[in-house]
Amino acid sequence: MNVLHELEWRGLVYDQTEGLDAHLASDNVTHYIGFDPTAHSLHVGSLLPILALARLQRAGHTPIAVVGGGTGMIGDPSGKSKERSLLTPEQIDHNLEGIRGQLARFLDFDAVKNPATIVNNADWLGEANLIDFLREIGKHFTVNYMLAKESTKRRLASDDGISYTEFSYLLLQSWDFLVLNQRYGCTLQLGGSDQWGNITAGIELIRRMRSGKAHGLVMPLVTSASGVKFGKTEAGTVWLDAELTSPYRFYQFWRNTSDQDVVSYLKFFTFLTRDEIAELETALAEKPQEQAAQKRLALEVTSMVHGADAANSAIRASAVLFGAEIADLSAAELLEIFDDVPSSALDEHALDDTNGISVVELFVASGLETSKGACRRLIKSGGVYVNNRRVTDEQARIGVDDFLDGRALVLRKGQKRYHVVTRHGDP
Repeated sequence: MNVLHELEWRGLVYDQTEGLDAHLASDNVTHYIGFDPTAHSLHVGSLLPILALARLQRAGHTPIAVVGGGTGMIGDPSGKSKERSLLTPEQIDHNLEGIRGQLARFLDFDAVKNPATIVNNADWLGEANLIDFLREIGKHFTVNYMLAKESTKRRLASDDGISYTEFSYLLLQSWDFLVLNQRYGCTLQLGGSDQWGNITAGIELIRRMRSGKAHGLVMPLVTSASGVKFGKTEAGTVWLDAELTSPYRFYQFWRNTSDQDVVSYLKFFTFLTRDEIAELETALAEKPQEQAAQKRLALEVTSMVHGADAANSAIRASAVLFGAEIADLSAAELLEIFDDVPSSALDEHALDDTNGISVVELFVASGLETSKGACRRLIKSGGVYVNNRRVTDEQARIGVDDFLDGRALVLRKGQKRYHVVTRHGDP
């Protein structure tokens, strides 16, 4: 299977220029995607274009990742209902540093025949002279042509309209393609479907100024089966930076994928083969309750972004919710896992007694049981757990050593009702 057919099978081709298949089959094609430095980290929505670069590189083509230090000073109006807040040069430099490190996890910069490259378009846009820019680039675009672009038409129809600053973005991105074509022989630009107008403008500029042939390919904008924008959760954006979205929460995001979306996401966001995905699709149809497809999706993507150790740690942490051993976790990990669970802080003198505090008293104080008698009956029936270990002794007591790192402890009633107890611990 050639790489374009692979992308099509995965559902990653929304539109393409004529002759792209033959172009990719004939040579090592240098291609690029741009990434706006609007934050210090990329998010899960960025994985689709990042992996497109990686897929093409694995097929023998040469990727360029363009970080938009120049265009980031303007802001792309595509797909936006109003103008973005402009970033300062210092903010952009800070964001670029984070993005470069993340891109390096996916692309091979040491490949012998087709090493990846990262460039910053501020290197040429930042040196631009306005008069020269208007004479050399602007003259190739009529206002009528620019107004016909879908992103411009949508903004013109809105109450806020579009500023001259954002209106000029199409020219800047076209110039990017031209410069990359001149310096690196780049002949293919990829992006989301909302980038089609900007990409075709760059293709036209290369044709006019260099009499060259260039191509474009755009991928669909991913939404869930329910129509929700991909990567958005009640807690906010899911980032690739572990400091912003922990590996555990990152893993849980993928683990919670719906049955309707999981096969598509396996195609979009993993390198699993047709046979592997077909096998998972069969398992989903025959035993959906086991969620084998979701588990594999979460493992693959978390390993790719955060490494195998972090993925395995996230799996162990997830198992805690289903009764797995807690003792190996840190207090920080435990508190994150049970972030949404009711909690209470233990009185600072509650464990002053060398015998600690009664499990029965703790269950009643937490609200998991209504009375000491009810809690004793629950212990007899096997429904009381401390740190996921069943309590069989009605006289059992809790001491400082039972708290993870001296700070946190989990009470459980039955199979699913949890309560977290915290304390400050020793200084």
